[in-house]
Amino acid sequence: MKHWRNLTALAAGVALLAGCTTNPYTGEREAGKAGIYGGVGAVTGAVIGAATASKKDRAKGALIGAAVGGAAGGGYGYYVDTQEAKLRQTLQGTGVQVQRNGDDLKLIMPGNITFASNSADISSGFYPTLNSLVTVFKEFDKNGVDIVGHTDSTGSQELNQNLSNRRAQSVAAYLSGNGVPPARITSYGAGPSQPIASNASEAGRAQNRRVEINLRPL
Repeated sequence: MKHWRNLTALAAGVALLAGCTTNPYTGEREAGKAGIYGGVGAVTGAVIGAATASKKDRAKGALIGAAVGGAAGGGYGYYVDTQEAKLRQTLQGTGVQVQRNGDDLKLIMPGNITFASNSADISSGFYPTLNSLVTVFKEFDKNGVDIVGHTDSTGSQELNQNLSNRRAQSVAAYLSGNGVPPARITSYGAGPSQPIASNASEAGRAQNRRVEINLRPL
């Protein structure tokens, strides 16, 4: 029992270290999302490492397992932390929203800044924002880029489905045409099937007319 208490203390110590990361913009040590992932990975790795090692090597196995588990748990989380910060910095004031759910990032681009009404031609004023995204996507190249077009419910289902498809394809074509590898990109239209607001009001319909880019682990 005492031996396992010692291993638990060892794992907790490594988890504490793994739970602290350096903010790339401030240079400060902090416990962020990546730190949490790393800490959990460290504890899990320590337990597995100790359990699979011989009796005399359990402490060593716990230490190795904690280090490996912490790196695996915190690696992609830290990557997403850094990418999220870069996107928020780059997209500030553009009207594009950045949302995060675990290791997935979502960019929500309202229709009023991306396309003219009933058109799949990208608005000229939106090119600088897309160029900024191209730069970030080239720097952070470990994500798949899923582009989804959305419409409100005004008009026929066929019209909206077609328009949402063409808008998603327009954004995909622009990204790939400017150096984002096509193999990373998927695009499709969801039509009016995934509203984020009520279509009963103009304000709600305006929110539903949008293009989303979902960044997920490759």
